[in-house]
Amino acid sequence: MLRFHNTLSGRVEEFQPMIPGEVGFYYCGPTVWNYGHIGNFRSAVAADIIRRYLKFKGFKVNHVMNITDVDDRIIQQAALANQSLDDYTAKYIDALWEDFDALGCERPEVVPRATRHIPEMVTIIEKLLDKGHAYKSDGSIYYRIASFPSYGKLSRINFEGNIAGASERIDTDKYEKEDARDFALWKEPDSDAEPSWEASIGSGRPGWHIECSAMSMKYLGETFDIHAGGVDLVFPHHENEIAQSEGATDKQFVRYWLHFEHLKVEGETMSKSKGNYYTFRDVAAKGYSGAAVRYFLLSVPYNKQLNFTFDALAGAEKTVASLRDFRARLSEAKTEPGNNEELHEAAERALKEFEAGMDDDLNTSIALAAIHNLSREVNTALARKKVKEENKRELLELLTRFDTVLNVLGDQQTELLDSEVQALIDERQEARRRRDFGRADEIRIELADRGIVLEDTKDGVRWKRK
Repeated sequence: MLRFHNTLSGRVEEFQPMIPGEVGFYYCGPTVWNYGHIGNFRSAVAADIIRRYLKFKGFKVNHVMNITDVDDRIIQQAALANQSLDDYTAKYIDALWEDFDALGCERPEVVPRATRHIPEMVTIIEKLLDKGHAYKSDGSIYYRIASFPSYGKLSRINFEGNIAGASERIDTDKYEKEDARDFALWKEPDSDAEPSWEASIGSGRPGWHIECSAMSMKYLGETFDIHAGGVDLVFPHHENEIAQSEGATDKQFVRYWLHFEHLKVEGETMSKSKGNYYTFRDVAAKGYSGAAVRYFLLSVPYNKQLNFTFDALAGAEKTVASLRDFRARLSEAKTEPGNNEELHEAAERALKEFEAGMDDDLNTSIALAAIHNLSREVNTALARKKVKEENKRELLELLTRFDTVLNVLGDQQTELLDSEVQALIDERQEARRRRDFGRADEIRIELADRGIVLEDTKDGVRWKRK
């Protein structure tokens, strides 16, 4: 029985989708104003685990992940670069998919971009205006929180009266509002140079919150099963999504809300000012593989804080290598016909432990422990030549099944020859000479994933096997 901690109810609940056997799943994706940092990818990997385990359980999953390609930061940075929104965000969207692939995340079924869904946003805003949930002020349009009595039901914050500092916490808009708690649905442009769209509600651009309501409901319906994102989005973003979506439709917006806890770096909040801000590319450039980063990110359940250190990441690298070595030893073992009943029972026990952990609110640490316990037992049997032909087949199939969820073992590959390594290094150097840094990064990540560490020195590039 699969159970989730539902932020909306505050309880762990049995998961029952609206349509038996099918799941509508929305994950609040990235704002593509820069390269994704490791905190972003903790959420991305957690969402990937939700998707993969639902499929493991036999559900057909319709997974939607938005891309926010217009907001204040993007507008500011695009203006500084003298580029259009599309031109500015293009390289970061390409980088997102490169990082996504390196971390072993499956592509969602639908990846809508905010700038491609302005008409859907306008339609919702028109409904909110008609129902009295929204109002115009100085060319912009705001959501009237006082019109939605259940506002705060997700975050459980008491919004009676004006909270001290509410305007800073809830909205940074510079416009006139009836109430400091109200938030912008549609913003009048500050200048002619600022991106805007002509619409029936006036020229302007969308607020951040309306984007997710429009895109999620377009592809999943007015009510859907799961909405996930970082815990920092509970308030105000997801609270505002509920208010505007349910205000427009008079229906429950989402049935299960899942939120991923923060990633700390050396025990502190990640920030550039502290010098502890790392993109995935920064980490990969230090020689760490995507599989190791993924293992580290899922080693602690999604609803527990995770502390990033390079020592922990180095440990994850060794653990992934150990698991892959275990599978290789098992795959290459010479076995006799037959079945060792003790190993068959060990395989069945590992599967039960894996599923029990994952069914219990996606407890990946228990699922991983089940695999490690199994590997120790099987390694002992291998050393004693107790693994039979039927055990080998069953165990390899089980590892493959586990990896459809965790995706840290990867495909078994033959080891690269030294000449192949050198050819890839030469290609990387040529790509760097052409300033094709994207291809250079791809080669470095590919080599890292296959156990080859590159070191750029003043004397040239050196490489070594892990």
